[in-house]
Amino acid sequence: MEEKVLLSLLEKNARRDIKDLADILQESEENVLETMTKLEKEKVINGYHTLINWNRANVDRVSAVIEVSCQPERDYGYDRIASMIYAYDEVESMYLMSGKSEFIVMIEGKTMQEIANFVGAKLACVEGVTGTSTNFVLKKYKDSGIVLDEEDHQSDDRLIVTP
Repeated sequence: MEEKVLLSLLEKNARRDIKDLADILQESEENVLETMTKLEKEKVINGYHTLINWNRANVDRVSAVIEVSCQPERDYGYDRIASMIYAYDEVESMYLMSGKSEFIVMIEGKTMQEIANFVGAKLACVEGVTGTSTNFVLKKYKDSGIVLDEEDHQSDDRLIVTP
């Protein structure tokens, strides 16, 4: 079975029926399930997620992207500092980056104050962290490859050009 094709199909729609996956892959349903189970055990598949447009759900949520500067540790590099940061429940995603900051940390909270409290009381206090820069997300246009509120932009409000 082409595992890469299966992974690609699941990445686009994790709710796709096993029967449909088997038909697309021209495999038996049992073989697809066995492959998925194997990939889960190997931590290739790490979860199945739902992308929610919280603005449409009328739920107050604030997202922030935080640039974190730090000093690497002998024998550990950035990994031990990263593990101390991503252990916090508030951290949604975290990446080691090239550029002016070592890490990008994405978090969500109910209010800007809640995020500020996290940065000041938890993140900035992690040993090895030398600085943070918090950027609040004002509007999400596209998330995980999905355009949010696409129908809001389908009407053509441009002015008509005449000769």
